[in-house]
Amino acid sequence: MPRAKKAAEASNNEYMSNGVKLSPAIPSPGDRVKIIYDGLLSKSGATDVIARVGFDEEWRNLYDYRMERTHTGFEVSVPVSNADSINIAFKDCANNWDNNSGKNYTFDISQ
Repeated sequence: MPRAKKAAEASNNEYMSNGVKLSPAIPSPGDRVKIIYDGLLSKSGATDVIARVGFDEEWRNLYDYRMERTHTGFEVSVPVSNADSINIAFKDCANNWDNNSGKNYTFDISQ
């Protein structure tokens, strides 16, 4: 069950200190959301980063997206499924992962 909008917005911004954010911060089903990553892998010199994206607790519609290198890290735009949440983990070409210490990066989706 998604959280109230104000709580969801605060929750969806909690990963900014890890270098992970979404735009818009609270996407809706059918939107395209930009995933912006300047986290551990980026800071460690990764030249390629993949965003592994799935929806809801079950990681439905699981897909790996190659992120584009930008002057601020990495970015990719992905479609938002009809779900309560979007889950993201990142890996580099050496198979190093940034998965928020095993908790992954989970963001609410507006209903």
